[in-house]
Formats: sequence, structure tokens, C-alpha cells
Amino acid sequence: MRYRTVTHLLLSACALLGAGQAAARDMALPPVFDDIEQRTFRFFWDTANPANGLVPDRYPTPSFSSVAAVGFGLTAYPIGVERGYITRQQARDRVLATLRFFRNAPQGPEKGMVNSGYKGFFYHFLDMKTGLRHNDKVELSTIDTALFLAGAMFCESYFNGGDAGEQEIRKLAKEIYERVDWSWAQARKPSIALGWEPESGFHGYDWKGYNEAMLIYVLALGSPTHPVQPDAWRAWTSTYERSLEGKGDRQHLGFPSLFVHQYSHVWIDFRGIRDDYMRERGFDYFENSRRATYAQQAYAVANPLGCKGYGQNVWGITASDGPVDQTLEYNGKQLPFRTYAARGVGGLKAYDDCTLAPTAAAASLPFAPEIVVPAVLEMKQRYGDFIYGQYGFYDAFNPTFTYNVPVSQGHVIEGKGWVDSDYLGIDQGPIIAMTENYRSGLVWRVMRGHPAIRRGLERAGFTGGWLVK
Repeated sequence: MRYRTVTHLLLSACALLGAGQAAARDMALPPVFDDIEQRTFRFFWDTANPANGLVPDRYPTPSFSSVAAVGFGLTAYPIGVERGYITRQQARDRVLATLRFFRNAPQGPEKGMVNSGYKGFFYHFLDMKTGLRHNDKVELSTIDTALFLAGAMFCESYFNGGDAGEQEIRKLAKEIYERVDWSWAQARKPSIALGWEPESGFHGYDWKGYNEAMLIYVLALGSPTHPVQPDAWRAWTSTYERSLEGKGDRQHLGFPSLFVHQYSHVWIDFRGIRDDYMRERGFDYFENSRRATYAQQAYAVANPLGCKGYGQNVWGITASDGPVDQTLEYNGKQLPFRTYAARGVGGLKAYDDCTLAPTAAAASLPFAPEIVVPAVLEMKQRYGDFIYGQYGFYDAFNPTFTYNVPVSQGHVIEGKGWVDSDYLGIDQGPIIAMTENYRSGLVWRVMRGHPAIRRGLERAGFTGGWLVK
């Protein structure tokens, strides 16, 4: 009954029109979302290196920095200002430290760990103190650079004041974005390559089909200095058909891991805008993510593996930590468990070992609040003493994993299963950003005003919605 009441309030709030819509949604959310948002913010504020702004890939396990996590951190700081967690001056100073470092970090084609990036792009993982490439196996990553850039561009638009610090933020963010040579990354034009390493050159794969790289192409198309051409977007969408799943009003572009349906939406408001492909389909990318969210819930209800805990209000599979890299018997079958893996449902690369990631459901809040809120409440109520800590939800948990074997990370709790002991920056980021997008639309609203975002979308062929205003 409690969950039905919450759902009724949320549906009523979503039906309201006008300036009070966001406030109504905010009021309808249970108070636990205030706590989740603040704790998740604290992850970025507390764990980042204040001297250079680098955010750890994971915590509390000692870790290198993830460039993508830095982008999520940059997105979190203005949210902290708006929610009253920190002052605008505190956020300004942290953002300045971050952007100054990235602007001045060494760039070059040399092998080894002597640079932070090349051609404006950055290596996926950087040393937390020096900011240099973590090791000689780390790639120059186009997607992780894009996630970092999106956070920097959000700060560029948010910090619109006249004081010297905010002016410098705008100058630094603009310079960092405009020096990225997107055309260089087109190793096999018109597509953009996944990565590059000075020891071996470009990776043999390009970003094609429906996945998290939508953001890459929008930023690359919107660049005023080194843009790609619109044929890049056409190449990107040319393989969509192989991703279609479901039928009727459930048909959508699928991808097993739910983060793919979330990442680009953190910074780009896809509601009501459509490219050529979506105009033919009759719905937009936001609706596509809503359908993907429902597909995850439906999978948990069907529960083909018989995983413990799966159900209407306990669901959410995405790339996340896991207990072990070992195959064990479960329900009379051999089930391969994994540590960090791209878990997911549907598609050609679906993989499930009964591991749930709270970020999968929580970061889908704007798409389907009527099923996300009950899921977040249920997971916290049922498992909260174990999966919820100082910085909100731990990365993952697995009620099915009750084996008496050594685990690679986390721990097994009698009667509850395996629980992670780490928080991951790239999973924390979507939680706070998408919670705030649902509550106030802050990130979407600010990013709609960035000229490169508009230019990139329009060059990709998007029309309608807020683009006509």
C-alpha cells in the first residue's frame, strides 16, 4: 500500500503543468532521496584530490582517478550549491582547481606514463597525485574524455558570474573543449574510434550503433574548432536496427547494461527532440530509455535464473562490481560469477549472475519514477543496513551469492549474500545528476543554453522540443 501511495503522488505530480511542475515532483519524492543525493554528493566532495580535482575511480579501496568520474564530479558541485551542501565559492574553487589542472596537464604522443593525454583527449585512468597516465596499458579514451568534457561544459554554463574566478572557469572550459581534435579520432571515417595508445595506435573498434557514445557525437558535431561532419551521425545510427528489442509500445533500441540508457541523458535533455531515426519511429530517446527501464523490471519479474530477491521492486542490472571470477553451481546449473563486468539484459551480450547495482534503478528516476521510487525504497528497506553507507548505496550486491568461498572484494553476510564495500565514481555520478534532473531539471536546463550542445544536436538532425525555442 505504501508504494502504491508513493506512485500515486508521483503520477499526480508528473501530470501538473507550468512552473510548479518540478517543485511538485520534488515534494512528492520520499525524504530518503534527499539523503541519497546528499550522501552521493559527499562522495565526490570528500574523495577528490582538492589540489587537482581528480576523483578516484573507486573508494575506499585505494585507486587511480577515472577521467569520467571527474566529469561527474564537476556535475555534482553545482548541484551541491543549489541544494545548499556547499557555497558557490567553495564549488567555484574546486572547479577552478580541476580545470586548471586539466588545462595545464601535459599532452603529447610519447609512450609510457609521461602525459595525461594527447590531441585534447585524456587517458582513461590517471594517477591521483600526478595526474599522469596510470600505466602503459591505459588507453586514450574518447568516451571518458567526453564524459569529463560534459561536466566541464556544465560548469562553464553554470558559473555565469562576473567575478574573476567564474570568468576563468568559462575561459578554461572553453579552451579545454575546443582543443579536442575530434577529426583526428576518426581513424576510419566517418566514425570515431574507441581509443588510442601511443604504443600501438588506434583501437580496432569504432563507436557505432546505440550505446553511451551518443554524447561523443553531439560534442564532436558541436565543436567550433575540430568538428566531425554530419555523416558521422548517419554512420552512428546506420546499425541501429540490430539493437531493436520488444514489440509495439515496448519496442526500443536496446543495450544490455542500463548505464547506456542513462549517461548521455545526464547532460542532454532528449525529451521532445528527435533525429531522423526517431522521427520515423515516432518517439524520442528519452522514451527509449523509459522503455529500457521497464524492460529491466520485466526481466527481474520473469527472473529466468531464479535469482534471490529479484522482483517487481528489486531490479537493476548494469556494469558493476561483483563477488568473484568463478563458476559455481546454482539451482542445479553452473553459473559463472564475475567481479567487475558489463552485466545486463537483452541484446547479444546479455550477462546476469544475480548481481544488482542500485545505480541502475536510481539513475533511471526521470524515465520511470513510478517504478524507480518503489525499487529504491524496497532495496533500502530490505537490504539497507548492508548496502547503504556513508556515501549512499554501495556499488553492487548479490543476495544469491551465499557461498563460503573467498571473494575478490566486499564480503558475504549470512542470510543476505554478497555486498560490495566500494563506491564507484561512474556509478555514483548518474545517481546524483539524474535525481537532480528529476527534481529540478538543473543539469538539463543549464546545458540547453550551451551553444555547442545545440549546434551538435542540430547538425545531427535533431528538431522539435526545446530546440525551436
